[in-house]
Amino acid sequence: MATKKRAFISFDFDHDEGAKIMLAGQAKLPDSPFDFIDASVREHLTGDWKEKVRRRMDNIDVLIVLCGEQVHKANGVAAELTIAQEKNKSYFLLAAYADKTCTKPSSAKLSDKVYKWTWENLKKLIGGGR
Repeated sequence: MATKKRAFISFDFDHDEGAKIMLAGQAKLPDSPFDFIDASVREHLTGDWKEKVRRRMDNIDVLIVLCGEQVHKANGVAAELTIAQEKNKSYFLLAAYADKTCTKPSSAKLSDKVYKWTWENLKKLIGGGR
């Protein structure tokens, strides 16, 4: 079996925690191509929290950004995406909901597409199919 990708999940803690829990649960499926390594933090990190996120991202293969209705206002998600971009980490934007309008983080590139969340799509995206 191929080595699983280590994923960091960035999400709007105030609005999309349920979606994050479901995504992390998918990592436990037998045919999952990724392991859930870390996620956005709500609690206050002492000192330079961005530096701590940078160190956490040193140990990941891919950043999954869950896009909900309010993620464009989530400064932490924007900062996490910026850090991933600066570190040249692979990332993709994933619609957190099929029945709601999903926005992009403010630091997303215009060319960044928000992908539909299906199990098959997720496996392709983790594998680099974008």
